[in-house]
Amino acid sequence: MKVAVVGSTGLVGQIMLKVLEERAFPVTTLLPVASENSVGRKVMFNGKEHSVVSMEEAVAARPDIALFSAGASVSKEWAPKFAATGCTVIDNSSAWRMTEGIPLVVPEVNGHVLTPEDKIIANPNCSTIQLVVALNPLHTRFGIERIIVSTYQAVTGTGMKAVKQYKEEANGQVPEAMVYPHPIFANCLPHCDVFLDNDYTKEEMKLVHETRKIMGVSNMPVTATAVRVPVLGGHSESVNIELGADTDIAEIRTILAHAPGVKLYDDPKANQYPMPILAEGRDAVWVGRIRKDESRDRCWNLFIVADNLRKGAATNAVQIAEYLVEKGIINAEKQGFLAFSAQ
Repeated sequence: MKVAVVGSTGLVGQIMLKVLEERAFPVTTLLPVASENSVGRKVMFNGKEHSVVSMEEAVAARPDIALFSAGASVSKEWAPKFAATGCTVIDNSSAWRMTEGIPLVVPEVNGHVLTPEDKIIANPNCSTIQLVVALNPLHTRFGIERIIVSTYQAVTGTGMKAVKQYKEEANGQVPEAMVYPHPIFANCLPHCDVFLDNDYTKEEMKLVHETRKIMGVSNMPVTATAVRVPVLGGHSESVNIELGADTDIAEIRTILAHAPGVKLYDDPKANQYPMPILAEGRDAVWVGRIRKDESRDRCWNLFIVADNLRKGAATNAVQIAEYLVEKGIINAEKQGFLAFSAQ
């Protein structure tokens, strides 16, 4: 199988290569793709050096799958060109997520919507992915009537330049470039992405609109506050949900313990609860601090954590590709390929 990784020299692109390798995705030909400035650079995959190629070269090679992580403007321009060759594009940017007719997919939740006709598939926002993986099993069982979410988002979610700002500040240096409008080291910014006319940020409204689309509830009441915190990797979310039926904590824990992609980690007496340091480098969505909201009937609190570069981006994209292979939507040349596994 011929696989292109567009944005292969970036933070998420590098993780995509790593995840493809770890999960033994059936890559027979790898096409690492990046901007003209990076053409000819070498990237490692399966113990071998591969030369970065241009967009034009990659399109001409007619890959079976293209994993995109190069920003919305690049995706808008190039994803249709790849798709026109018969390639299936899985795009990690915001370019296509809310476009009608383009599936927005988290395999554990709505992989069933994918068809052979879907040549551009959108990978959701990192904070949305972990939210719906944790909440959809509860929604399926009880119905969720309202979601309130506050995020604690890592610096890597903004990219390499933000990491540089954080490290320079941590070392007592004046940052060479300020990615954020304020210092991020030893600080918290209730400001992820740009502010919109309604005074919510773009990140907060992504959580609203993407959650509705993925879970298939167009009027789901969702409200969000997104906060950037001085953590390098791993997004955390404090979530309050209102269920459509009564239950108890034992049933909620049982459902989550058996949910695909979820790691239940919930023993407060033993100081066991999800933290970014636990999720780092792993693909599961960690859920804990489950407790009844004593202020309102049928409401529950949860704490949800995931590695934003892996399940929040690269791993979810690769899992979409695995799902396509498993269901025969894309044919894998490698016989006996072990397909989609969320754990």
